[in-house]
Amino acid sequence: MSTFTLLRLPSACRSTFFRTGARRPQSELRATTVSLEIPRTIRASRIALFPPSSSRHFRTSGDKSNPVVAGHQGLEDLKPISDTDHLSKSLRPYEPPTKGLLSKLPSAWVPYAELIRLDKPTGTYYLYFPCLFSTLLAAPFAVPMASPLSVVGTSLLFFSGALIMRGAGCTINDLWDRNLDPHVARTRLRPIARGAITPFNALAFTGVQLFTGLGILLQFPYQCLFYGIPSLLFVASYPLAKRVTYYPQFVLGLTFSWGLLWAFLYTSNVAWTVLYDMIYAHMDIKDDAKAGIKSIALRHDKQTKQILSGLAVTQIGLLAAAGVAAGAGPVFFVGSCGGAAVTLAIMIKKVNLKSVKNCWWWFVNGCWITGGVISTGLGADYLVRYVHEEIKDKDV
Repeated sequence: MSTFTLLRLPSACRSTFFRTGARRPQSELRATTVSLEIPRTIRASRIALFPPSSSRHFRTSGDKSNPVVAGHQGLEDLKPISDTDHLSKSLRPYEPPTKGLLSKLPSAWVPYAELIRLDKPTGTYYLYFPCLFSTLLAAPFAVPMASPLSVVGTSLLFFSGALIMRGAGCTINDLWDRNLDPHVARTRLRPIARGAITPFNALAFTGVQLFTGLGILLQFPYQCLFYGIPSLLFVASYPLAKRVTYYPQFVLGLTFSWGLLWAFLYTSNVAWTVLYDMIYAHMDIKDDAKAGIKSIALRHDKQTKQILSGLAVTQIGLLAAAGVAAGAGPVFFVGSCGGAAVTLAIMIKKVNLKSVKNCWWWFVNGCWITGGVISTGLGADYLVRYVHEEIKDKDV
């Protein structure tokens, strides 16, 4: 019997219905109450939190007895909960942070810190590494060769920009996805999705972040403005790509690799971005399918490891081509290219694509493992060339 039909019954009939239900075994009671489903308009949206195939029962919001047993309480007090452990965990209410950096911030700041993923900096690191690669590879070409102090200063500027612009990107992404995030277990408690920040305030916050990013960009030569500002088109278009193509990771790759000025290095980093984000996409593959969100993981679920291997080969090949074009030495090819080949091979072999926790571990740690060895090789090659240049200048 539907909720609408039940509400139209006389009060005496409703009481009889509830009393009868109270005397029935629990297994039969679930079969009856499962028909008291959420409205059709909500079901049609394929909400991942309440899949049609899962069984449901109901409880009241307070400590009062179950309305099915009491018989006299209103149906408006009924709240659906899940019988499955997984779904019960996903339905936990929001809890303010009690540890870490966010717990030390004023409560009014916490939603905005969560919005820019301040407590989850891996995305910032992935955005920063391409800038660091480019800085280390380009440093020997400065005239005179850039000093280590200059390289460190430039790298810190890039890190500041990565922190700000990654936050802006997250805010824009959540604004686009504000009607999708509530339907995915992992994202339903994001600040905009749970109503802690209004879309208008989020939009104003985006403006503040973009102006801050502009201030950092102005610290570089003015020509960088013509290169940096167009990247906003990719920042804004990535959330839309998830709605129209199964390959939004390529758009993300074009965005996250924008800090690279070298053609071979740029395309190498695009391949790396698609690789690690394909692993990341496997964490939400079930919810994405129900919510209508597209990803390369959904399109090529059964061929993921083969695609990851192809992307790794592409990344390393283009990385080596960038080294050849830049005149890099053996330290780069052994450290950066060789190191990346080993770390990516281990990750692709060991990652369990069916485990959310394992995918997350490799996404977070793979950033430092692969990004770290590439940076180390580039940094060592730069220092070797810098020392060689210093010795040559002294001889002259």
